[in-house]
Amino acid sequence: MSTHVATPAATPTAVFPAAPGWLTLSAAFGDEVPAIADRDDLVVTVAPGAGHGAPACFFPDFATIEVDGTHMDNGVDPATVAPHRVGDRKRYRTAWGLLTHECGHAKHSVWRAPDDAPPGAVAAADLLEETRMEAAQVRRRPGDRYWLRASATHLILADTQAQDPAAAPQMTHEDAARSAALLLARVDGGILNRREVARVERVVRDVLGTDTLATLRRIWRAAHRTADDNAEAMIELGRQWCEAIGTDPHQPPDTPDPNVTNNGNGTPSPLANAISSAAAAIGSAVAAEPAPTDPTTQAMDARAADDTARQKAQNTANAVFGGACTGYEPTARHIRGTRAPSTTEQTAARHLARALTTAGHRDRTATKTRSTVPPGRLRMRGAMTADAQRAAGAIPSAEPFTRTTRSTVPAPPLRLGIICDVTASMRAFTAPVASAAWILAHAARHTAVPATTATVVFGAGIVTPITRPGTTPAKVTEFGTRLGGHAIDTAINALDGGLDLSRPNAARLLVIISDGNFEHETRKPGQNMLDRLRASGCAVLWLAPDKFGTDPMDGATVHTLTDPTTTARAIGQAATAALRATR
Repeated sequence: MSTHVATPAATPTAVFPAAPGWLTLSAAFGDEVPAIADRDDLVVTVAPGAGHGAPACFFPDFATIEVDGTHMDNGVDPATVAPHRVGDRKRYRTAWGLLTHECGHAKHSVWRAPDDAPPGAVAAADLLEETRMEAAQVRRRPGDRYWLRASATHLILADTQAQDPAAAPQMTHEDAARSAALLLARVDGGILNRREVARVERVVRDVLGTDTLATLRRIWRAAHRTADDNAEAMIELGRQWCEAIGTDPHQPPDTPDPNVTNNGNGTPSPLANAISSAAAAIGSAVAAEPAPTDPTTQAMDARAADDTARQKAQNTANAVFGGACTGYEPTARHIRGTRAPSTTEQTAARHLARALTTAGHRDRTATKTRSTVPPGRLRMRGAMTADAQRAAGAIPSAEPFTRTTRSTVPAPPLRLGIICDVTASMRAFTAPVASAAWILAHAARHTAVPATTATVVFGAGIVTPITRPGTTPAKVTEFGTRLGGHAIDTAINALDGGLDLSRPNAARLLVIISDGNFEHETRKPGQNMLDRLRASGCAVLWLAPDKFGTDPMDGATVHTLTDPTTTARAIGQAATAALRATR
């Protein structure tokens, strides 16, 4: 049949891979084949040199599939594959796609040409079988489309030899028709997209003409509707194919002369160039598409991404908070000095502390229990069941009494991170920003629950620590503003690493005091970090200096900051709302 289905005389390749990982890989692939091919008698060999000269091959008389191991993507170590996890298959999507293609042959390429069938018609029918089988496979298993697309590039290049200077397609009816059957027919089979093969279609139409191409399309669409075991129909379609392109169905197809190049001058033909371009487009599209996955792989990927983010945050925290633990940095360019807090600021800190103490409280939980004896509410059904059990001489096991108990969940510890924007756009608000930062940080000292705070400012493209994790500011730090980048992403990462804001073992609150006028280069990663914190249960409170011209990040609870000393209660209410919004 096709180049991927060996003739009855062919025998599987004797491959003895030096690396034991290939044997493990072959066994792992073989374990998954019954679900793909709907057969439990197939043997799989994956190793460099397998495939009978093709990227992969199916031996129907031996129930064997071979995949050339050289098609493992990016040099994947065969000993590391875990194909039982669907999400792991993307690492070696080409090899898995080749396996899926051959499983499609094993399931759907059932028909066999009679011995007296016209050889030209048989060759054409074999050509049509490639896409007929794939169309049947995706109808039965729609999820296999991604893997068939992943293998299409290698199969198309191998079947057309488009990149072989001696055998690449020429501008002939036979080569154009073959290219149409391998690329354009895959569009109608639901594997490729029309835009991916548009250039090939234009060249094929130029060679064959619109009417002939329409006739060929009618033939391969009829093949897609043909049953797996209908050999007579496939041979008839092969005969029609030969007549459409002007070849004799009773003569075997011509063998290309290896001494003749495409155009006589060694340059690829437009058809060969179009096929190579289509193959590259398909490969790029598949690499960008999301591959099928499973919950186990998703959880592992999420855990790995979270570990990476935590390590990055820890590294940033070490860089920002490294050094001696002082209350503030007098040499930092943003800091003008310190002053003693006013009485109103101290009062505001205590008021805010009371709000923060209860902000992390959880509602009482209700637990319903049953028992055979009071106290509790009597359920008549249970009482009647108990009476029936006694009447039958059995020991009563019914529990007719129900009781509900409510208990208060202890308030969790609090972690509070504060970010202050001291760039030039905040020049008019440095006083309330300094006051709000001290009130928020000092409030943690008076909370009834264990609290840890840290404060940083950003401006001029750098992040400066004001208070490090575990320290309480004795004085109010006064800021100056400078032009420069808004390093909000670095600031969020530093507080995440310093306070473990993304670890859900405490009530966590991140307070950002800013107008939100950030550059896209820092806003986008900053938003991603904010989304990650909120997904982990960390509340985000945004104190905006002015409701006009302010652009807070998405997902934050926004409160307009006026006089922090007189709006401590409002800030506490906003913090409570932000914490409760994450439950």
